[in-house]
Amino acid sequence: MSAPPATALAWAAADPYDAALRAGRGPLFLRRTDGWLLPLEVERWCARADPVDRDVLDRCEGAVLDVGCGPGRLVAELAARGRAALGIDVSEAAVEHTVRLGGQALRRSVFEQLPGEGRWDTVLLMDGNIGIGGDPGALLERVAGLLRPGGLLIAETAPADVDERVRVHITDAHATSGTPFPWARLGTRALLRYARGTWERDGQWTAGGRRFAALRNRSASSSAEPAKRAAVISSQRVRNTSGGRPVPER
Repeated sequence: MSAPPATALAWAAADPYDAALRAGRGPLFLRRTDGWLLPLEVERWCARADPVDRDVLDRCEGAVLDVGCGPGRLVAELAARGRAALGIDVSEAAVEHTVRLGGQALRRSVFEQLPGEGRWDTVLLMDGNIGIGGDPGALLERVAGLLRPGGLLIAETAPADVDERVRVHITDAHATSGTPFPWARLGTRALLRYARGTWERDGQWTAGGRRFAALRNRSASSSAEPAKRAAVISSQRVRNTSGGRPVPER
């Protein structure tokens, strides 16, 4: 599957985003073309994993791929637990920050070739990343192809019951960057609608004002191995653009 180039290039070139990650603080927003602003929680993303994050990570199985890992708090927390984990993000600053925290990351879009395709035990779409590409159905299809049969997707959904596809800019308090790119916002109910036919529900919950849903890849799900197994995620050794250790072969 090829990458949606406008999305990947626009996000990667969003200077206010990289600047905010390097500074560790906002303000930073997604701005719709009608002027509506969605605040981005830069300070929380750049901090260590909080109790809500850690509860999500407790639910992860085996080797974990964090799609749109941002500055890497979740990948770093998994690494500290001795878990096999990889973050991917189109932002150079995000990858650099992840590596500094002790995680492993690649500068890459989810729609590009990735290590361990079809063998990941868990994929994370946190912090609104179900919106990547602006086409939730296409993203769910791609994630299904990254997971092993019976693998687990944990997605953070919008706090409201919303299902919208929009075009947005990255903006800070001073400037808007680049051309608009497609994005989506989904509540849990909308996510479950998109998941029909390919995914099985595996739970949903609310914590700390945030909402989450867990879905299991329906394909050959009866052959899924027990949770927390040590998975072979790839025979390809992972490289990243900022140094750091590769995900270990097993």
